[in-house]
Order: sequence, then structure tokens, then C-alpha cells
Amino acid sequence: MATSAPREDFTDDGMAVGAPKTWAAGVPGVYHALELSWKQMGTTRTVRTLRLLNQKQGFDCPGCAWPDPDHRSPAEFCENGAKAVAEEATVRRIGPEFFAEHDVDDLAGRSDWWLGQQGRLTHPVVKRSGSRHYEAISWEDAFRAIGAALGALDDPDEAVFYTSGRTSNEAAFLWQLFARGFGTNNLPDCSNMCHESSGSALSETIGVGKGSVQLEDLHGADLVVVAGQNPGTNHPRMLSALERAKENGAVVVAVNPLPEAGLLKFRNPQKPVGVLTGTDLADDYLQVRVGGDMALFQAVGALLLQKEAEQPGSVLDHAFLEEHTSGVEDYRAHLASLDWDEVLTATGLTRAEIEQLAERFASSGRTVVCWAMGLTQHQHSVATLREVVNVLLLQGNIGRPGAGVCPVRGHSNVQGDRTMGIFERMPDWFHDRIDEEFRFTSPRVHGYDTVAAIEAMRDGKAKVFMAMGGNFVRATPDSAVTERALRSCALTVQVSTKLNRSHAVVGDTAIILPTLGRTERDEQRTGEQVVTVEDSMSAVHASRGTLRPASRHLLSEVAIVCRLAREVLGDRLAADWQAFEDDYRTIRAAIERVVPGFEDYEAKIAHPGGFVLPHAARERRWNTASGRATFTANELQYPRVPAGRLLLQTLRSHDQFNTTIYGLDDRYRGIKGGRRVVFVNPADLAELGLADGEHVDIVSEYTDGERVAEDFRIVSYDTARGCAAAYYPETNVLVPLDHKADVSRTPASKSVVVRLQARQPAPVAVGDGTLVGS
Repeated sequence: MATSAPREDFTDDGMAVGAPKTWAAGVPGVYHALELSWKQMGTTRTVRTLRLLNQKQGFDCPGCAWPDPDHRSPAEFCENGAKAVAEEATVRRIGPEFFAEHDVDDLAGRSDWWLGQQGRLTHPVVKRSGSRHYEAISWEDAFRAIGAALGALDDPDEAVFYTSGRTSNEAAFLWQLFARGFGTNNLPDCSNMCHESSGSALSETIGVGKGSVQLEDLHGADLVVVAGQNPGTNHPRMLSALERAKENGAVVVAVNPLPEAGLLKFRNPQKPVGVLTGTDLADDYLQVRVGGDMALFQAVGALLLQKEAEQPGSVLDHAFLEEHTSGVEDYRAHLASLDWDEVLTATGLTRAEIEQLAERFASSGRTVVCWAMGLTQHQHSVATLREVVNVLLLQGNIGRPGAGVCPVRGHSNVQGDRTMGIFERMPDWFHDRIDEEFRFTSPRVHGYDTVAAIEAMRDGKAKVFMAMGGNFVRATPDSAVTERALRSCALTVQVSTKLNRSHAVVGDTAIILPTLGRTERDEQRTGEQVVTVEDSMSAVHASRGTLRPASRHLLSEVAIVCRLAREVLGDRLAADWQAFEDDYRTIRAAIERVVPGFEDYEAKIAHPGGFVLPHAARERRWNTASGRATFTANELQYPRVPAGRLLLQTLRSHDQFNTTIYGLDDRYRGIKGGRRVVFVNPADLAELGLADGEHVDIVSEYTDGERVAEDFRIVSYDTARGCAAAYYPETNVLVPLDHKADVSRTPASKSVVVRLQARQPAPVAVGDGTLVGS
């Protein structure tokens, strides 16, 4: 049966460290998923929800954006998907009495885990100016207060409208319309912090900022390279696709600084053989140095060109290069001077390992490259991803069955939100279409992305912050700076299902607007509504919640935006906000007229499984400046690390989704009952004079000074030499706000130069009161 929320917070005092796993999922995955589900939901509710998770007539997982197969199993979910549903469908509740007991200072001192365990928000609440407690407020008064704060601004650009990737297409479309109707393009979103680098590189080189593959392409590939990604924790259903690719004869190569259980072996709990033995996944595992992927792909490209020169016609797709690409000769000339000493230093690999990977590419007729944050969160990420595209273009591996680019998104509708216009720099054609549809003139000056929004709040240029979902405080870099920025606002507003730290880091006035979850019935005047989402592979489908809402006081995201728009905008736009709230089909009709690819939207989502949006590059049409797929020549970049320092990457534990902490274990890496650990290669520990089990402060070093994350236990671990890893959001404090990717401006959270500083023993009082050790 379900258990009550914990009263006490956790400490790392009882943390235990054991051996890491060499396989993922299996019976333990099922056990842990059901254990947490029962604790949060109880047995009956667990059965009611999980049987509909990711089903064609059910609801979309509020976790990752991995696509659904056409033929689905009765249990079409993973361990972490079940945990995401359990967290949302929990029977625990937070009412106004909770906030009477806990002021914002108390909440600010709690862990992310404790905050998330308290349950679902049930009432709109406000923290008034001068108060430290939230108290109940009516929806009408909440909207009036927000309207008054927005109306008091000197300029619409003093407001920021953030969006989380869980927001539906319908709510996202209205959210961007509301912001632009108000007069600003300040629409930062979580994509700014994850796959913005992917969108930047792909838009430039192939003309579409999305992945080009479908599930069937993965299943039919000869070679699948998984780089900078840990699917066993972050996208567990991807393991089934890799398993099928292996069964069909594919070679899988993992490129990652740490050995991850989910890339070594998958024990599919839905197959007898999976439970007993499992499937070996990675044929080769290249433990590349953090930030060394650009050098790796440049070297592979150089070796493919060299092999083609030695054996003409054996490697390159000359017909494709001639008909569809530009810039290949400049690319070839650039790689002719590749410095192999630099490559080996940057990657930490041997030349033999790199040559083996190049041979894998050369012998493959159909290649897919998948990646996630390990490639997108570096200063040189956009250039790195250009190099991935270069290698694929050489062999014609874009726009061919069984081949292509596969950026794996980390939140269930982050790609859909961008399609709907959640972007601070939407192209002119989008503005033209919403202007025509809603008969107004939208602002054309580019707005703030996430980093710029923090800078604007810090500098007093933005005074109202509104978040449609998410946990902005814990998702962003430079935690101390971000928190000061938010606390300087006149008003902060959070549209949320559950409590998180962003509710404790508040402006002078703060409002929480509780909303329906993906699992819940959404009933409006015209009846029960459905929403839609877009996955990592551009498939759009309907999602239907079935549970009774956690509280009768909840509003849907759509209703919140519509009522806010009626309060703030009035008739400024030719938009029938009441009709939008009453019947979501009217929103989809507007989307159909504005966004290409959504023709016959309603009919398409009525089809089980939905539909796939058009993708020009998949059809070998290139919406680039040259009208062709574009090779690029990029100067080799990689992080340089001074002696005595390490290169830190931040990452998730297995009991975590983004900033949501489900539990305190990372069983794949051998961690139980704690989170403040730093993984370091044993040879590096020996050089630094440190040892497994010691406690250190992690100190990041940047041009503007040092930042400290205190008291981490060292774990000796088989990561790449010169590298370290630790969990976020605890280590976000170490990532400077200005340490970001060129072009995309994504925070460079995967390559932070740090030193490990031994902690001084705590002073101990002796009999006469003297402190010894101080």
C-alpha cells in the first residue's frame, strides 16, 4: 500500500559504495519500478496507471522522449518511466496547511529528494511581499495579481516566460502566443540547456534541427554509434531498440568516458532469455576523454578519406557527394593537416582504437549516430556535432534507410515545444503566420535564452519570471548566481504539479499555480480533452489521462494560459481564449493553420499511434544556405586542463530524472543511500595523493574566480584518465554562467575544470572548551 511522505530529510551519513553493475534492467528493474510505484500510488492505482502508460489509447510518459514502437507490449514502459508516473500519480498531497508549517526558508534548506516526496500541490498559493509563508489564494485573485505585476512593467521585455519540456503542444502553442501577445520573445526553455547545440549544428549542416531517423532505421542499421549518452538510466527503452538492432546483425559502438551498465549488457525483463542471460550490446567501448569527441570524429573522417584514397570507390558515396553536398573539398583539405598527437591527447584513446572505429564506419552500409548531453554541453559542442555530420555525409548516411543522425531528447515534449514556437529566435515565417492568424504584430527582436534570462534578472533588466513547469533553479548553471537573480524579481510564478526548490527561491511576491498531470483526466466545458506531444523522432500522438485529478482546485495548463491571457491581454489579439479553454480542438485547428506539417491534425491524431512530421533531410531536401548538405571545416578544440586538475562532467544517478530525485541509490554505479560522490580514476587519485573514501570539496576554476561544492566522498572508478564525474543538480553550483557553448549558448556542464580539495577535520571540543583542529 502507499506510504506517507517522509517527515525527516536524508543525510549521506549511511551511504555505502559497492561494485558497479555490468548489466542493466532485468528482474531488479521490475522490482524497483513496482516498489516505488506501490509506495507512491498503492497497488490498485499502480495497475490502473501502468497498464495505460505509452499505450495508443493511454497517456504519454512524462519522462523521456523516446519514441513508441508501432507494435507495443502490454508493459510499454521502463523502470524510470514507471517512477516518473508514480511521482506524478502519487496519493500524497500538499495543501495550504503544509505551507503554514513550512516557510520558504525551511523549504530552501531541504533536499531535492525531500521536496519531491511531499506529494501533489492541491491549491493555488501566494507568498506575499514581506511574508515568508505561502498562503491560499483564489484563482481569480492569482490571475489579477499576475496581471497587475505584468501591467506595472515599463517594458514587456522585463518579463520572462520559461517552458519545461513536459508542456503539451496545445499549452506550449498558447504560452508562446500569450508571451508574444504581451510583447516579448523572452521564451527560454529547457532545450537551451540540453539539445540547443544539436539544433544549431543540424540546422546549419542539413537544414533541420531535429534527428533524421525513425525506430525502424535503428533496427535496420549496420552500425550504431552511441556517443555521450547513458541510455540505461536516461532513456531505458532505447535498450530494446539496440537489442533488436543487435539481433538484426548490427555492430554497436559506445563512446563514453564512464563504463555504463546499460551499454554493456541489457537483460530484457520481457523475454525469458533476457532474464536469464541478456544481450551484450557494445561490441567496442571507447572511453573517450571528456570533451574529446570532436577530435575522435575528425580522426575518423580523416581515416575514411585516407582509405578511399588508397582504395578508390570502397568507402565514399560519390554520387551522393556530387548531387547533395557542398564543401567536401575544403573539409578534405582541412583534415589533411590533422595533428595525430593532438587527437590522441584530446581523446585519451590509442590510435588502434580510433582506427578500429574508422574501420567499423568504412565497412558499414548504413550507420546511425546517437548522442545526448555528453556531446552537447561543451564549449565546442556545435563544432563537435558538425563533425558527426561530416562523417555521416561522407558515406551518404543521411536520408537513407537504416542511417542518420539521432539526438536523443531528454524530456517528453521538449521537441514539440520548439515546434510550437517556444524559442526566443523563431524565424520570420512563423511570426508572419501567427500575425496573420491572430491579427496582431508580434515582436521581432530576439528574446532571452536561459543564460540571458538569468543575466537579465541578475542585472535588474527582468523583473517578472513565469515558469510553465520545470525546476528552473535546479536545472540551470551557477546556482548561487541563478538564485540571487530570481530573488531580485518583483514576482516569480511557477505552474507546477509538485514541490521543488524553485518554489523556495522566490521573488518579492511568489505564486504557485497547481496544474493537472499527464496521468489525469482533463475535463472542460465540451467534455474530456486530449493533448498531443512530439517525441525525439518527430512522431506526434495523442495523450489521454485517466485518473481523477489530485484536487478539484487544479486547472490544466491550457486553462491557466487562457485565463491569464483573458486577464492580461483582453482583446489585444484576435484569439478566442474561452473557446481554446473549452475545446482543445480549436487550438489544434489554429496550430494546423500556423505550423507546417500539421495539416489534418485532428484526423491524424485519431489514428492509433499518431503521425510523423515531415523532415526535409530525410527526403534529401536541404534547407541550408547552399541548398545542399554542408560539410564544415572546424578547428580542433578540446578542453585543456592544468596539472593537478580534473575535468568534471555532471550527470544523473539512476534514481533520478533530470532534476527530480526519485531515490538515493545509483545501483548501476554501486552507490546506495547517498548522492554527494565524485567518481575519479584510481591512477588520478594516486597522482593527486587522494584515496577512495576520502571527503573533498570540489572547486571549479574559471576566469572570474572559484566556486565550491562542499563535502563529496571520493569513489575510485573506471572513468577516463584526467576526468571526474558527479551528480547534478548538486554540482550545478560549479558551472559558471558564462561557461557556455559557442553558437548555441548551452551551459558547458560536461567540461568543468576542477580541483579536489581535501576537507579539514572538523574541530573537536576538549574538556576545557578548547577547539582542537580549528
